[in-house]
Amino acid sequence: MRILIADDHGLFRDGLRSLLEARGIEVVGEASNGQIAVTLAGETHPDIVLMDLTMPVLGGLAATRLISAQFPDVKVVVLTASEDDADLFESIKSGAQGYLLKNLESSQFFRLLEGVAQGEPALTAGLARKLLAEFAQPTASDHAGHHPDALTEREQDVLRLLVEGTTSNRELAERLGVSENTVKYHLRNILDKLHLQNRAQVVSYAVRNGLLN
Repeated sequence: MRILIADDHGLFRDGLRSLLEARGIEVVGEASNGQIAVTLAGETHPDIVLMDLTMPVLGGLAATRLISAQFPDVKVVVLTASEDDADLFESIKSGAQGYLLKNLESSQFFRLLEGVAQGEPALTAGLARKLLAEFAQPTASDHAGHHPDALTEREQDVLRLLVEGTTSNRELAERLGVSENTVKYHLRNILDKLHLQNRAQVVSYAVRNGLLN
């Protein structure tokens, strides 16, 4: 796993780098603002960018949008002290694969990070509930001008399990009685058809638009 750290606090970056490297994770670069993070993402092609939200020059949300658009294979996980629900919602809308708080226990942090490497969203149970509650409220714009390709019956099964909270490839495979590679195939089709970037966005979109009614 190759990680880029984006945070404007040098001591925090040093501590996080040490923590990651102690677990055998390669840190490919450090950025003190969002603009540097975007540049380094293009130069180093990390697997994951750990993105702070409040940074000078270019903030974390803007940097997340740019990285998600320019480098879709790079996963962005917001790592912040902000417990503001609006920051959580905007981060996911901007393309973040997850939202983690800096007061997280290290064991849970690494468990969620490993999940991101497998394509799973990095969200604690409490934040996932907030996300679902927020996106369960449809808006007029949700139904305007966006008509996704029809999902197959099996893709709908995968989507239903995601909405219910089954997010790991292994659990999805066990529930569906198929291989993990088959699960990945269905997930890629769902993302392509809905024109979305990650599972967190898929869940929020499905709830907002009543795809499983």
